[in-house]
Amino acid sequence: MKLVVVIPCLNEEPTLPLVVRSIPSQIEGVDEIEIVVVDDGSTDRTAEVAHQEGVDYVVRLHQNRGLAAAFAIGLETALIAGADLIVNTDGDNQYPQQDIPKLIAPIIQGQADMVVADRQVKTIPHFSLTKRILQQIGSWTVKQLSGVNIPDAPSGFRAYSREAAMSLNIVTGFSYVIESIIQARQKGLSIATVPIVTNPKTRESRLFSNIPEHIIKSAGSLLRVYAMYRPMKVFSYLGFVCLGTAFILIGRYGYFFFFIPGGQAGHVQSLIASVILSVIGFQVITLGLVADLIAINRKLLEDVLLKTKKAALDKGQSDDKGC
Repeated sequence: MKLVVVIPCLNEEPTLPLVVRSIPSQIEGVDEIEIVVVDDGSTDRTAEVAHQEGVDYVVRLHQNRGLAAAFAIGLETALIAGADLIVNTDGDNQYPQQDIPKLIAPIIQGQADMVVADRQVKTIPHFSLTKRILQQIGSWTVKQLSGVNIPDAPSGFRAYSREAAMSLNIVTGFSYVIESIIQARQKGLSIATVPIVTNPKTRESRLFSNIPEHIIKSAGSLLRVYAMYRPMKVFSYLGFVCLGTAFILIGRYGYFFFFIPGGQAGHVQSLIASVILSVIGFQVITLGLVADLIAINRKLLEDVLLKTKKAALDKGQSDDKGC
């Protein structure tokens, strides 16, 4: 069994050696361990340091494309390299690489397709109260949308089986962590979690510059991904909100029309608004029906893509063995 550890990096020259050197060289149940570094447009010596540390594969992007893109490229590189197991970690040495055996154990034992490390956010000393609350709210929201309880949904320290890695298709540009959980659940993949203790802080987060930006981007990613897989539910909620408001306004106008003589004259606006909201509500629900049909088509395309990936990767491995 082959394990490939993927490290997306952006200007991680000082900390990358700490990460690479702490990755276990031997793990029970694993025959081969390789490392992939994805240099996401770094302006320092990240790529050179990766080569110096003996990393097996260094993928260098000429411009910064974001964490989600770097993650997707890392998965693809690991699959091409013949990975049976893939671990994604960060280049800032936040995560304890010595816990990789614990992270991949549920997959090796056949208990899960994907494992997310639980950083036990409440115990991290350098996390502010605001950040801890936001992390918990984010994890709770993901639980409500996906139906799976992941205590630390934003955690980037994760393990994937080969099947799970091939099944994921990252489309958001902000961060893959939320999308991959919802997507994995919708595809019937089993998700587990294991507790870890993080390493001391080495730098500030580069994923967002401030809390409001993080909230807006995370909320946008959640809504976009959930709408991809449950469009009818999303559009139905919006449509029925419009129709419900229209019903209230019509009731208000009817009250003044039937019970207060001449009262309707000053409340024509309610009638007009109710008509407009009714039209909008029905249009939104209709859009939901169309989006639902598109989602079915997308699922069929993803099934074809998965089969194509499997065929291409299996053929590549056969060619390599033949050589």
